[in-house]
Amino acid sequence: MDVARVDIREVVAADLHELSELEQRSFASDRLSRRRLRHWIGAPNRAFLVAVSGSRILGYGLALLHRGTRLARLYSLAVAQNARGQGLGARLILALEEAVAQRGRLHMRLEVAEDNQAAIALYTGLGYVGFGSYQDYYEDHQAALRMQKRVRHLSGTGQTQAVPFYQQTMDFTCGPAATMMAMAALDPGVKLTQALELDIWRQATTVFMTSGHGGCHPVGLALAAQQHGLAARVYINRTGPLFVEGVRNEGKKAIVALVHEQFLEKARAMEVPVHYQEVSQADIEHWMEQGAIVLVLISTYRMDRRKAPHWVTVTAIDAQCLYVHDPDPPDDERTALDCRYVPIAREDFAKMSAFGRDRLRTAVVIEKTCGGKASAGPRF
Repeated sequence: MDVARVDIREVVAADLHELSELEQRSFASDRLSRRRLRHWIGAPNRAFLVAVSGSRILGYGLALLHRGTRLARLYSLAVAQNARGQGLGARLILALEEAVAQRGRLHMRLEVAEDNQAAIALYTGLGYVGFGSYQDYYEDHQAALRMQKRVRHLSGTGQTQAVPFYQQTMDFTCGPAATMMAMAALDPGVKLTQALELDIWRQATTVFMTSGHGGCHPVGLALAAQQHGLAARVYINRTGPLFVEGVRNEGKKAIVALVHEQFLEKARAMEVPVHYQEVSQADIEHWMEQGAIVLVLISTYRMDRRKAPHWVTVTAIDAQCLYVHDPDPPDDERTALDCRYVPIAREDFAKMSAFGRDRLRTAVVIEKTCGGKASAGPRF
């Protein structure tokens, strides 16, 4: 067979039957069901290509496009037995890389069984680099090697911080998790534990939010960081109590306002600066140049359509993207490792970092102290 004459095209609904048969022949476990294949054929958040010779499908590649980020994930790849060993898998991967890059994705990630040396050699030859593992990943309990490749190269080196990752253990503790990552990056003696996570939440919670447990106030997070021996300051683009627009009960609104004032009083007592001004990406880059770690509040709407406030830790910034550690637990489409150094295009980040009808922008800047005092930060 002359693989050079095989065409690679976008999947169509009529391919379902052949794809299902190819899936059954290609995998002994972790198969995509006919129902899931039908779903991905019609889904908008994917790149789905097939390799065809005449009217026969010889292989397919499926990559998922994560909402709100510039990250793609190679979800499944299959090549018919009689077409293997001729470079068709590599052609499908390269075509997927081009497809996801054209849709604004910057990285492609994948998982591969750690004992699948042939597949690992293929990915390595295409420029993929291992960056971690995921234990008990497959149905047969095998571990998966995690690999990544940048499919769209950017100019400039930008700013990067080495930040350890911590995944929040409760639905309402993104703020403490983000704070802990910053603290551990600046102080290697900080242990990332659930006890510390809950301790910071108790210090920083606003008591009430739209529903469920309260989220964390930026001043509360700064106070927690400072109480653990680091320097912190807060930037907010508006005055007055935060997060009250989603609280309908007037009594609860009054409590949120009271807690807000208590945080400000503690900040004055502990000399934690609170600046009322816009927070720009240039500011974030400047703070990172000074060695600080920056926490930013974002809206999750572009990720999960829930419009929830969510804290992330900025880990890098370059000409095109900000990169964040997202402490939110994984879902059906991403693993915990997909939450590390997540690339978010600058234009997307500008929208995500303005929360609610009031377009709240707020950041917590955490850094080491100099001789027991906060290192000099910018004053605007």
